[in-house]
Amino acid sequence: MDGAALTTTYAPRQPVSLSRTLGPLRRGHYDPTFRTDTSGVWRTLRTPDGAATLHLARRTGGVDATAWGPGAEWAIAGVPQLLGEGDDWSELDVSGSPVLAASLHNNPGLRLTRTRQVFEMMVAAILEQKVTGVQARQSWRQLLAAYGEPAPGPAPEGMRVFPDAAVWRRVPSWAWHRAGVGPERAAAVLRAAGVAASLERTLGLGRGGPAVERALRSIPGVGVWTAAETMQRAHGDPNSPSVGDYHLPALVGWALVGELVDDDGMLELLAPYAGHRHRVVRLIEASGITKPRFGPKMTVQDHRGH
Repeated sequence: MDGAALTTTYAPRQPVSLSRTLGPLRRGHYDPTFRTDTSGVWRTLRTPDGAATLHLARRTGGVDATAWGPGAEWAIAGVPQLLGEGDDWSELDVSGSPVLAASLHNNPGLRLTRTRQVFEMMVAAILEQKVTGVQARQSWRQLLAAYGEPAPGPAPEGMRVFPDAAVWRRVPSWAWHRAGVGPERAAAVLRAAGVAASLERTLGLGRGGPAVERALRSIPGVGVWTAAETMQRAHGDPNSPSVGDYHLPALVGWALVGELVDDDGMLELLAPYAGHRHRVVRLIEASGITKPRFGPKMTVQDHRGH
């Protein structure tokens, strides 16, 4: 069935930027589940019905979507949420911050994605615990190359589909070690794989929030940072900033008050935007502002404890 393509055109009521909206899903330039080329965006999905490849191409007035594979119908049905449908920014008031107001004006197509893929987003976040982004992306590529299945349809060469939970549970200890994933992170992935079906059911609880966070954090090895990173991408959570991130507090502080702050300082600065804190973070990231390049080099951070 790989060659039986399904197509649709999504015509959003508001502007949508594919790059800004889907950017958080890309785990490095060589992510085997995400590619861009002159034709548009390619993305692989592990759906309840099996593997799928999704292609998105910007057109005047809309986005053409084409999907292949057993999960094509599920992938096509999710295109609106993937591209921000239901992500309501209307009550976010950033008029008191020149930086945020300018970013909102300059990025009208920025939306929060909702992939509906909880287990996949959680595994990607777990692999980013305690290591640099470069190390995490290498582990992701290596594990997907070894255990992911080839992408259905005419996807670019080398694309792979995220393995299902049963495959993750069979990954041997030597393979984790070879991919640079320590025992604690490997164990967290295996525990998540054991309750993968329950993780997907948290989508019925809405776009994140305390109930979803409690469910995700009930898994040993999943702390506030990992839960937030998961909810942002899987559920479309607008209000959970990544507390415990090495770089984020300094970036938020520099953008909003011109000072480097810690997690507590970041939460204080974001407090006036309750309900929209992750949206504010995304605006800061899209603004182009960068924190000063001084201070100690990165040390390994244990996000699981946050």
